[in-house]
Formats: sequence, C-alpha cells, structure tokens
Amino acid sequence: MPLDAFSRAVVTADASTSVVSDINALKAFVASGNRRLDAVNAIASNASCAVSDAIAGIVCENQGLIQAGGNLYPNRRFAACLRDTEIILRYVTYALLAGDSSVLDDRALNGLKETYSALGVPTTSTIRAVQILKAIAVAHIQGTNTEARAGAKYRKNETPLVEDRCASIAAEAAGYFDRVIAALS
Repeated sequence: MPLDAFSRAVVTADASTSVVSDINALKAFVASGNRRLDAVNAIASNASCAVSDAIAGIVCENQGLIQAGGNLYPNRRFAACLRDTEIILRYVTYALLAGDSSVLDDRALNGLKETYSALGVPTTSTIRAVQILKAIAVAHIQGTNTEARAGAKYRKNETPLVEDRCASIAAEAAGYFDRVIAALS
C-alpha cells in the first residue's frame, strides 16, 4: 500500500522504536504542496487534450497504426489506447501529488509490459506516446505551453508557476514518466 510522506515517516520511526527524526524532509514536502497542487492542476486541466495529442502524435508518425491490421484499428483498439494513456497520466499525477512513485509502480506499472506483450500491444508506440505525454505535461507544469501551441481547448493554469520554483516539480514529473517508459522497455 502506498504511503504518503507523513505515513512513511511514522512507519519508519515506529519500526525503529524512535521518534520521527527527519522533520526537515517533512517540512520540504509541505513547502512543495502548493506547487504540487498547481502542477497536478495544470496537467489535469488539460488531460483529455494531452492524451489525444499524444495518441495523435504516434498516429502522425506512423499512419499504419490506424490502417486495417494496424494496432489502433478498429476503433475499439484506438479507444483502449486512449483509455490506457489516460490511466498512465492519471497515475503519474497521483505520484506527483504524493511525491512518491509507489502508487504508480504498484497500481499501473506492475506487470504492464507483460500485459501489453500478451495482448500484442506494441510497446514502441506506447513508449513514444508516453514520451509525447511527458513533453506535454512538463510544458504545462512549466507554463511554456500556450493556446497558440495547444489549440482552442487549451486551459490556462490560473496560478502560473514560477519557472525557477517549478523546475524540481517538472523534473520529478518527468522522472515518473521515465519510470513508465522504463517499465515498458
């Protein structure tokens, strides 16, 4: 079961029959709370467009995916791909909010490659979709995505993140996407 930073600190202290000693780490986690919420909001507010854009990106790069015999043909496969990509994005946001990858690892990545292999899902296309999704999410966190780039459905983050303060959150989010890519590789 995934634990948040506070639960981990208590469980660790309890296991060693001591008091919680890493107060500075907990203070840092609390201090990053608003930035985490803003980052997750920036991603979640644009999730459907991000997922659609990631899948459209792999289709643009490989038109054969949507042709008869392609891995996104017929429509039910395309819909499953959209669903799976949305699930991956959702679990990345959970990990980002918690500051812990265990929820991502336990709930989304455990056995993902084996499942996709058994279903005949090409991991190269999935990896590419996650790479595109990563770029989109990081752009939203850093506030570098714009309506001109994203189109009319773009939702502006109400509280823009300050670049130097969100670099660590963007890097953390990128790391969670990299975990997904590694699990599929």
